[in-house]
Amino acid sequence: MAAQIDPAERLLNLVIALVNTPGRMTKEQVRRSVAGYADAPTDDAFERMFERDKDTLRELGVPVLTVTDPRHGDDIGYRVDPDAYALPPVQLTAGELGVLALAAQLWQDRSLRTDSSRALTKLRAVGEAPEASDLVAGLAPRVRAGGDAFGPLLDAVQARQAVRFVYRAATTGEVREREVEPWRLLARRGGWVLVGRDRHRSATRSFRLSRIEGTVRPVGEPGSFPPPTPAELDEALATWTAGTERLAALAVLPERAGAARARAVVPDDDTPAPPDLTDVPGVERLLATRDLVHVPYRSTHELAEELVAYGDAVVVLGPPELRAAVLRLLRTAATLGGGGDDA
Repeated sequence: MAAQIDPAERLLNLVIALVNTPGRMTKEQVRRSVAGYADAPTDDAFERMFERDKDTLRELGVPVLTVTDPRHGDDIGYRVDPDAYALPPVQLTAGELGVLALAAQLWQDRSLRTDSSRALTKLRAVGEAPEASDLVAGLAPRVRAGGDAFGPLLDAVQARQAVRFVYRAATTGEVREREVEPWRLLARRGGWVLVGRDRHRSATRSFRLSRIEGTVRPVGEPGSFPPPTPAELDEALATWTAGTERLAALAVLPERAGAARARAVVPDDDTPAPPDLTDVPGVERLLATRDLVHVPYRSTHELAEELVAYGDAVVVLGPPELRAAVLRLLRTAATLGGGGDDA
């Protein structure tokens, strides 16, 4: 005996049939040719099923039309108006397509790579592909895939279900089993981090997914632990947001480095003090053709990696340690590539 078709699949089959019918489909044709309607045991059951499905499609915005044969008024059929149902052409700017490309880059985990790549390919076919410029530099996620642990942990966070896994500690190299109430998954410092409550230690802990060995296994039932209080969550996240905020002074070409400009601030009493540019060689010459942009940051290395991606569109004026970090990265790139310029 054939397995009964799911109602959602039956609805999709009906939409496909009504969109592609050359004229109209009568109820008899629907029952005979659309998968799912043969499951109705009686004529009355089919009538109720079909009427309910029509109402559902119309509530979802699918324009199901009733079409009467002009020669026989009692001969009624149905179709979907393709002009009313079709979406307008997708018009994506280079910037919009670039942001979608970044989202696809982030979801390069094994479980989502194929779907995200296929979707991006279709969008590129109807949009304006970004040029090889710094349009989306600084937005690109530098996050390694979470591996096999990511999917089960994401499900566990959403379901508030405890998990058990084998973890290798960074400081001691100790490998032991942990049982954790998962609170949040964070993309931090080049990788994914799980923050939650370690049941064995009765304390808040964080775990890099790259150090999880083997399989993540659910423990107990969903909803088995309460969500963290705001204070508990703030304390757990503090480790990953620590660091003194500073201001970088950048000389930026007009209409370039959009991601950095979007985070720029005007220095005042509520911001850190901007770098002193008095002794910076050539600063007046640079700012004659460039904009002075102040960007807040905490991690020197992370900002340096971003600024290198802008190429000659950005010159770092200060602080000196940020400029030195950018120069180190540029020299490394020049060594690898056989050439390059200082910032």
